[in-house]
Amino acid sequence: MMKQMILPSFLALSLAGCATAVPPVEVTRFHVGNPARSGTVAVEEMPANPDAGLEFRTYAAAVEQELQRAGFSAVPAGTRSEYVASVGFRRSFRPAGYGNDGRPVSVGVGGGVGSGGYSGLGVGIGINLSGRPKDVVTTELQVQIRRRSDSTTIWEGRAFTQAREGTPAAQPGIAAQKLANALIGGYPGESGRTITVK
Repeated sequence: MMKQMILPSFLALSLAGCATAVPPVEVTRFHVGNPARSGTVAVEEMPANPDAGLEFRTYAAAVEQELQRAGFSAVPAGTRSEYVASVGFRRSFRPAGYGNDGRPVSVGVGGGVGSGGYSGLGVGIGINLSGRPKDVVTTELQVQIRRRSDSTTIWEGRAFTQAREGTPAAQPGIAAQKLANALIGGYPGESGRTITVK
């Protein structure tokens, strides 16, 4: 009986975790005319990508998945792709302060005179006990699709989002999927316009 109660509760909690609220993403795309919507594509790291390393695979996989949804296909083993999708990403951290003055303590002073001629003075001190606010993580994804035969760029775009450090939305895996989906979803999209994807 206990197992029958625990399992549904565990599943409900795990599904609730999947519905993580992710902040909006700002997207800008550029292309000329009607770019290709099919063909084989290889995902590669953008030259001089500032955040090269193992984390790149997370972003590359998310971009490859979205390109396949848009109509492109993976490169068969031992062949050259028709297109190359160069992927770059950057994560930066901005400290969050307590306010404009940077101090977590506020002081208020008040006074008054009563009808009997008595006077009073009160002092209130407010102390923020919640601790230092979390830093803001900005994640940016950039993708450029080129025709391999002549290196002509047929489409490029950039997307970024922000989240508090330590929240699920700031995790690389969730951020990569959200950014890739917002950027490549609806491919090719309107050229030269910045939109917000929620």
